[in-house]
Amino acid sequence: MINVFKVKLKYKIDSSYDIVIGENLDKNIINDLKRFNHSKYIIVTDDVTRKLFGDKLLAVLKKNKINSDIVSFTAGEKNKNIATVTEICRELLRKGTDRKSCIVALGGGVAGDIAGFVASIFMRGIEFVQIPTTLLAMVDSSIGGKVGVDLDAGKNILGMFAQPKRVYIDIDYLKTLPIEELENGLAEIIKHGIIADKKLFIYIEKNLDKIFRKDVIALTKIIIDSVKIKKAIVEKDEKESLLRMKLNFGHTTGHAVEALSNYRIKHGKGVALGMLIESRIANKLGLLKNVDMLRINLLVRRAGLNIHDDVFKAVSKANLNKLVLLMHHDKKAFKGDIRFILPLALGKVVIRSSLKDNLIKESVLDVLPRG
Repeated sequence: MINVFKVKLKYKIDSSYDIVIGENLDKNIINDLKRFNHSKYIIVTDDVTRKLFGDKLLAVLKKNKINSDIVSFTAGEKNKNIATVTEICRELLRKGTDRKSCIVALGGGVAGDIAGFVASIFMRGIEFVQIPTTLLAMVDSSIGGKVGVDLDAGKNILGMFAQPKRVYIDIDYLKTLPIEELENGLAEIIKHGIIADKKLFIYIEKNLDKIFRKDVIALTKIIIDSVKIKKAIVEKDEKESLLRMKLNFGHTTGHAVEALSNYRIKHGKGVALGMLIESRIANKLGLLKNVDMLRINLLVRRAGLNIHDDVFKAVSKANLNKLVLLMHHDKKAFKGDIRFILPLALGKVVIRSSLKDNLIKESVLDVLPRG
């Protein structure tokens, strides 16, 4: 005899949270953490960010009588793996972290992804807040709840959807940000303009000099515009059933390039090259006009992607087959069929699949420097 019992678990969870954008947000953070009233706050960051900002933040929290501690790991995408997660979890136990504790994810995209993933699995999940310190993390990884780590086969293969309790985007962190990291984040903001906001794209075209001078007004505007775009998409499609895939323009190719380089290449550079290649695919399919493709090409290159970048050295005619194979293993692929987000015009994209491998290879070669 077979017995069947249904476990009824129908319920709704409100995972809404605030994204706070401004300058010098320390007071906001302190007041909020006191009000949240967790048993302990553990800052999780990389060793470079710890020296720059982590130890200072810990001192501020302790000065304000907030029970806190810090855990750090070796910086770099190559350390965004399950071994690092395991060691952080062990360290959290040694420091007395419990289920009522809260993780403070401090740093760039790698730190935010790792810290968020740790929070999502430690003791079956504890709360966390995001404090991104790079432009890339501010407009991309800190928002939307995607957390995870890499495997040899690709980026973010192990991961969760876990929304933060709050995100603090403090413009002050950008004052000391190296130009290379500014370029890294700018690629994602240009992406937002291409997929959803032609006015943002035009603003960057006209104000690129101000952005590179770190003009606070210009930086604040492009960050707010980007946050609004990602917020609107995530609200409609949190788990990436379809609409949210549009945020991956440039990423299908970009992630493959990063993996091909053994993650020596910055994420923003991979996405920048990916946007050029995927725009070329759209153009060859007759979806994107020459003038729009050229505008995308020009702005991406003006924003920091030049022919001497290591990203161009990672891809060659000799490893095209491997590059395309990596794309077939992309998380968005369905039964091995690559899904591309392709631009139709500035501010508008479409999801396409079942493209010929030869078309992809030809488009890659079209974008690579000659000779």
